[in-house]
Amino acid sequence: MSAVDAVAVAATAIPGCRFCASKALSTFVDLGMSPLCQTHIEPRQLPAMEPFYPLHARVCHACFLVQLEEFVAPADIFSEYAYFSSYADSWVEHARRYAGAMQERLRLGHDSLVIEIASNDGYLLQHFVAAGVPVLGIEPAANIARVARERGIRTDVSFHGRSNAARIVSQHGQADLVLGNNVLAHVPDLNDFVAGVRTLLKPRGVITLEFPHLQRLMEQNQFDTIYHEHYSYFSFSTVEQVFAAHGLTLFDVEELPTHGGSLRIYGRHAEDASRPRSARVAALRQREAELGYGRLETYRAFAAQVRETKRRILQLLIGLKSAGKRIAGYGAPGKGNTLLNYCGIRTDFLDYTVDRNPYKQGKYTPGCRIPIYGPEHVRATKPDYLFILPWNLRAEIIGQMAHVREWGCQFIIPIPTPEIVA
Repeated sequence: MSAVDAVAVAATAIPGCRFCASKALSTFVDLGMSPLCQTHIEPRQLPAMEPFYPLHARVCHACFLVQLEEFVAPADIFSEYAYFSSYADSWVEHARRYAGAMQERLRLGHDSLVIEIASNDGYLLQHFVAAGVPVLGIEPAANIARVARERGIRTDVSFHGRSNAARIVSQHGQADLVLGNNVLAHVPDLNDFVAGVRTLLKPRGVITLEFPHLQRLMEQNQFDTIYHEHYSYFSFSTVEQVFAAHGLTLFDVEELPTHGGSLRIYGRHAEDASRPRSARVAALRQREAELGYGRLETYRAFAAQVRETKRRILQLLIGLKSAGKRIAGYGAPGKGNTLLNYCGIRTDFLDYTVDRNPYKQGKYTPGCRIPIYGPEHVRATKPDYLFILPWNLRAEIIGQMAHVREWGCQFIIPIPTPEIVA
C-alpha cells in the first residue's frame, strides 16, 4: 500500500471489509451526504429534520469488494418498505420467464420446494404457484409480505441468515431451488447470508441470485445504483470468492439486461459433481481480469466520470429551465433519490414526480422533498419534459406514457449520459 493510501485508510473510521475483514480500503466514489432512499416523506413530516448519512463507497484492496459502511441496521430499513415489485410490468415478465426456465431446467414439480429470499409481494413465486410447484417466500417487510399472502403465496416474515435458515429447514425442509433477485447487495453480513443459503439448499439443489454487475455500473456511469440500502457491489470474480469461502461453487452465469446490466449466478454445493462449470464462468472471469477488476487503478477512475455526468445533467436542466420549460419527473425509485440528492435537483428543476405505486403517492422524495403524484397528474399539468428516474425501465415507461407526445412533451434519460428522447 502506498503512503497516500495509508493516509486515506487511516483517516477513515470504517471497519474492515465486510467479506474478508481486510483493513485496507480506498475510495471508489464519494456521493456526499444522502438520506435513506426509500423513506418517503409524509406531509406531516415536512417541518421535521431528516437524517442524512455519508454515501461513500470504498473498494477492498484484497478481494475488490465495493461496499458502503453500515450506518443503519437492516431492520430499520426493510421491516416496512416502499418498493413493490409488481408495479414494474417488465420485471414481472422477467420473473415469469425465469420461473418457466427453471421448472424445465431443474424438472421442478409437485414434490419440489422453491424458496425465495426477499420475495417481496410475490411477483415471482406466483408463477411457480400457478404451475403447482410448492414455494416459500422469506420477506422481512411485513407490509409487503401481507400482499404476497393475500395472493396465496406462503411467506415467512423474517430476515435471512444462518440461524433463520436453520429454523426454516426444521419447519419446511431444504429446497431444490433457492433464489434471490436483487437481495445480495442489501446484505450487510455477507458471510452470514451465504452460509444461510447453503443451509437452505438440498445436497443436489441449485442457487440462483441476480444482482447488478459492477462492470456495467462502472461502464455506464450508474452511480445512482449506489445507495444506503445497497451495502455491496459485485464483480463476478469477487462474488465467486464469497461463495467459495462457504463451500459453494458457481457453476454457471448469465448476463442480463435488467437494472442496467445484471448477473444471474448459479451455485451448488462444492461436493456436488453432477453440475460441471460452464464455459461462461471461465470466460467472464477472464474478461474481468483483462478489464482490470483485479487492479485498484481501475476502480479509482470511476469517481471522475461520475462528477462529469453530474455536470452534464445539471447543464441540461439549467438550460431547459432558463428557456422557461416545465420539467416533471417519472418515478420515485431508490436510484432516483441518489441522483436527485447527489446532483441537488429539487423543485427548482422538477416540479413534481409521479409513480404508479400508491404507497408513494401523496408523499415527498427523501432529501429533495419533491412531491409524488399518480401518473394521471402528468396529463393534468402537461409538462414539456419528463425526467425518467428509473432509466433502466425507459422503454416500458416511454411506452406507458406515449400519450404525452400529444402536447409535444419529450423524455430526458439521465444515465449513462443525459439525452433527450422525442
